[in-house]
Amino acid sequence: MTSARELAFTLLQALETGNRHSDSLLHDMLQESALSRTDRALATSLVNGVLRYRLQLDFVISHFYSHNLQKAAPAIRNILRLGAWQLLFLDRVPAWAVVNESVRLARRFKGERMAKLVNAVLRKISPETVHLEDWLKALEPAVRLAILHSHPEELVKEWMAVYGADRAETMLRYDNETPWFGYRINSLKTNSNRFFNETGTQEISRIESGLSDIFLSREFVPFEAPLQSGLVSIQNPTQFLACLLLNPEPGSEVLDMCAAPGGKAAALCELMSNKGHLTALDIYQQKTDTIQRLAETLGIAIITAQTADARTLTPPTPPDAILLDAPCTGTGVLGRRTELRWKLGQEKLNELLQLQKELLDHAAHILKEGGILVYATCSVDPRENNLQTEAFLQRHPEFSTDGNPGSLPPAFASELQSDGSLLTLQGERKGFDGGFCHRMVKTSS
Repeated sequence: MTSARELAFTLLQALETGNRHSDSLLHDMLQESALSRTDRALATSLVNGVLRYRLQLDFVISHFYSHNLQKAAPAIRNILRLGAWQLLFLDRVPAWAVVNESVRLARRFKGERMAKLVNAVLRKISPETVHLEDWLKALEPAVRLAILHSHPEELVKEWMAVYGADRAETMLRYDNETPWFGYRINSLKTNSNRFFNETGTQEISRIESGLSDIFLSREFVPFEAPLQSGLVSIQNPTQFLACLLLNPEPGSEVLDMCAAPGGKAAALCELMSNKGHLTALDIYQQKTDTIQRLAETLGIAIITAQTADARTLTPPTPPDAILLDAPCTGTGVLGRRTELRWKLGQEKLNELLQLQKELLDHAAHILKEGGILVYATCSVDPRENNLQTEAFLQRHPEFSTDGNPGSLPPAFASELQSDGSLLTLQGERKGFDGGFCHRMVKTSS
């Protein structure tokens, strides 16, 4: 039977060459395994721990590895990373057990010679032999922060240049914390008081977000039944801000251009009191099927999930409001999408910038005169955010900025920029991911 460590190793190996996200791959692998709940939790911790701390782990391992670690076979690097993470971050497992299991993995997948190498390296690593702060002292600030918080050096330099060293370090720290679950109470079925009383979750540890019907908790199991019955949805409060900023009227025609997995579309329908119509677009059929199932679970009757390319589809009725939650680098959710930080690059960014431009231009074409467009991302990169919308407004004089705060509470409305945009940096509010949204109005055709 596959162990938790074998499953984690297999997943890390698959990520070396595959294009799937770690969360969906982990979900599928756990579903197919016979692991106990405890071992499932261990496998999840191993995967997320190694993906989060990969750069720091490589830096530490390199102090005890006599060759160039980057030239080692990916399998050996991943076995050493798994072992080092357990030795340094997982104190409930004895060091000898970690080393023995790592050696066993190496022997099985790379043979006896590599097993001896893994044994020799990991036996030298412990909290007592690793002096990270001392090793980092001589390095320049960006390099030190990159290794300490395990983010790409180029990304750290960008954040320091844009947001300053202190804010950048707050963001880096947040990305390595255990993420909070954001829950949105379904106003079509219940309200806050009734929800906690009827579900028996009054005593479950949680914090308020400052947004109506959104709360945060590190607990998931107590809320599984309410999720399945549609009383509540998973949604980080930062994602909800874009919906509140758009604030569509009940009875209106709304288009969610890039809707999967459907959380914002559902939130918009709840804000519309389930009156009117919302078209939720995605280019993949399996994702629109998921959106439609979510709508049924939540009791939403006004969603039409449609499979189409949002850059070319022209709806039969010009929308009163459009939410464009555009594909992006996801730099605001690196704590939740752990491997994304290692897949960032200029080529990918350029592709996304072009896609965002095309989506914005098509939104401008199909929105009715007087309609509202909210552009949103889960990025904190200005090139995908305010610089993208500034360029859009220059290309489209029929649009103007709109300082209307929608239904944002005063504490959030006060943070709107003069152009109607709102940037949230991860870590500045407890449990809030990073993200951007910008409200614009079509003043003429």
